[in-house]
Amino acid sequence: MWQPNNRQWWLLAGAAMLAVFLWPPGDDRSLAAKFVNWAVDPRGELPILPTQLALGLGDDPDAVAAHDMVTQQYDTLYAKGGWTRTRLLLKVARDPMNPSTERQLLTAIVVLTALMAWKGKLKTEK
Repeated sequence: MWQPNNRQWWLLAGAAMLAVFLWPPGDDRSLAAKFVNWAVDPRGELPILPTQLALGLGDDPDAVAAHDMVTQQYDTLYAKGGWTRTRLLLKVARDPMNPSTERQLLTAIVVLTALMAWKGKLKTEK
């Protein structure tokens, strides 16, 4: 029975961990995307650009003032540019691809890695 050597174990373990961290769930972000979101703002101090006010809230002056204040904070930080702008964008970043496409690519990477490790072992046996 084939037993992977130390290098092959690391290759297989690396591919498995890559798949775990990059695998997107059906309706959320992958662990890697969540880590990036957290890493750029671990204390939750950066504002998130608010969505448009819902219909009917435009008549509520308190809701409009709160919305405008958050928008102004975001715009001020965004105008600074550089790392601050990048942090604002990464705080809300999602996975770069459609989840089903990302899953297919990750599955292909893991399968090809396993085949390369297996083929590498077969070559050394001959």
